[in-house]
Amino acid sequence: AISQEAYPQIDDFFIDLAKTYRKAVQAFYDAGCRYLQFDDTVWGYLCSEDQRTKLRGRGEDPDALPAVYARVINYAIAERPSDMTITTHVCRGNFRSTWISSGGYEPVAETLLSRVNYDGYFLEYDSERAGGFEPLRFLPKGNKIVVLGLVTSKTGALETKGDIRQRVMEAAKLVPLDQLALSPQCGFASEEEGNVLTEDEQWAKLRLVADVANEVWGR
Repeated sequence: AISQEAYPQIDDFFIDLAKTYRKAVQAFYDAGCRYLQFDDTVWGYLCSEDQRTKLRGRGEDPDALPAVYARVINYAIAERPSDMTITTHVCRGNFRSTWISSGGYEPVAETLLSRVNYDGYFLEYDSERAGGFEPLRFLPKGNKIVVLGLVTSKTGALETKGDIRQRVMEAAKLVPLDQLALSPQCGFASEEEGNVLTEDEQWAKLRLVADVANEVWGR
């Protein structure tokens, strides 16, 4: 999809992309933004064996791409001011409660969690499609946060406090509890059409997230 006339060398495209994003980050900061979140689908695609097969069919190497994406992102956010927090959400698709990519985070976890300089990561963990928590072992000890997307935004069925709390504690066996947080798996309306649940069901899920957070972290 990238013009070979404009970019005979694909590396030049990624350089320009990184420069453009760096300008955008600064523009958000100048406008008053102090918390910026990158909604990113590429990492989710690289978790999917189906998508990885399609990449190979297009002549791409899915094992090489994480390092390329990491360089672009790190350049883009390298000059962010110290009072600006930048996180990312690894999106697996959310149009009308559907999804695109399926597979655990293992293929990308080491690069994404330990080599990309985000302050936090919103990871979808609302279904078995996301695999287990084992890839979280790559999160360095320190100030980085993983936000566990354990409450689905795709359906109205309400999870129980006990189940969500139990899963948080499972993740805490791999990551210190103070480096974990809780959220819905994705937005409730990623597109104009929204997801297949009611507004009341949405608010019930947000109350559940807040209640469990209060119980687990006391805030």
